[in-house]
Amino acid sequence: MSEWHRRIKQGNWSLFLDRDGVLNERPGDGYVLNPAQFQWSDGSLEAVVDLRGIFEHIVVVTNQQGVGKGLMQMPDLEEINMRMLAEIKEAGGHVDGIYSATGLRLSDSFRRKPGPGMALEAARDFPGICFSRSIMAGDTFSDMLFGFRLGMVTVMIGPGNVPAACHHLVDFRFASLWDFTTFMVKGIRNS
Repeated sequence: MSEWHRRIKQGNWSLFLDRDGVLNERPGDGYVLNPAQFQWSDGSLEAVVDLRGIFEHIVVVTNQQGVGKGLMQMPDLEEINMRMLAEIKEAGGHVDGIYSATGLRLSDSFRRKPGPGMALEAARDFPGICFSRSIMAGDTFSDMLFGFRLGMVTVMIGPGNVPAACHHLVDFRFASLWDFTTFMVKGIRNS
């Protein structure tokens, strides 16, 4: 379909996914504090399964300052991650890793998006990751800036919260991860 789809079809591309608002329903202004509160967004679990056939590596990069605020502990976050990974595996998909930045927003942490720390950790753990052959799919300005700074293709999921002066940070925009996946699968198939 497009030159972009043809490039991705050649292989060795990686996908970075935000969690809250992309994979699962964002709980308003609150946090997902335990596995029972984690609710997949419509079609997102199926999307992760289908995307595995396109991308060499899929990793989740998520800011989780609920830990830094003391609203939850690391074992709570790990339990949520284990449930998410188990459900992905049960559905026939695979995620290579989940990277979480638990520091507070005001800490200006190197790990916390839009800082590059989690991406650099993923590239260290999976040497096949090349940022110029990666896509960052997220639902916030921070996600888009994270991907842009690293030279990734950026995909805004949902209505987003990107100021007009920063629209240049967004390469593609889709209502949901499922819509993005449909675009990718059809484009790859037709390229």
